[in-house]
Amino acid sequence: MPKNIRVIAICIFRRGNSVLVCEYFDSFDKKPFYRPLGGAVEYGETTEAAIRREIREEIRQEIVDLKLMRIIENIFVHEGKPGHEIVYVYEGRFTDKSAYQQESFEVHEETEIMKASWRDLDSFNDYHRLVPGELVRLLKTNN
Repeated sequence: MPKNIRVIAICIFRRGNSVLVCEYFDSFDKKPFYRPLGGAVEYGETTEAAIRREIREEIRQEIVDLKLMRIIENIFVHEGKPGHEIVYVYEGRFTDKSAYQQESFEVHEETEIMKASWRDLDSFNDYHRLVPGELVRLLKTNN
């Protein structure tokens, strides 16, 4: 099976010292991990257009004030298999200010429905990982 480098865009939404993340679980290493909302960039689509589309599809929200924070090359292992991503990390705001009052969001990811919630930056550690790995440091230095 050929190995591909995946290009994704994620968006940081802040509420005080908290960020909006989806929780996932790696059944191979038996640990949860968290990632901001976003997803794959489609062929012919800019990363900014991709993050706007992903947020609209996933949680039915519109966003403004998008700012590219950093591009991260993420080489990782998930479910015991190697992965490689180029991650465009954006920061943005919801146009609907009432979204910040919600404790959680229903996330529609293709055929799956998941949950995103606000999680304090200081709550991430070696067990409760925020991915990509250098994201906590980036967010704390750009707070």
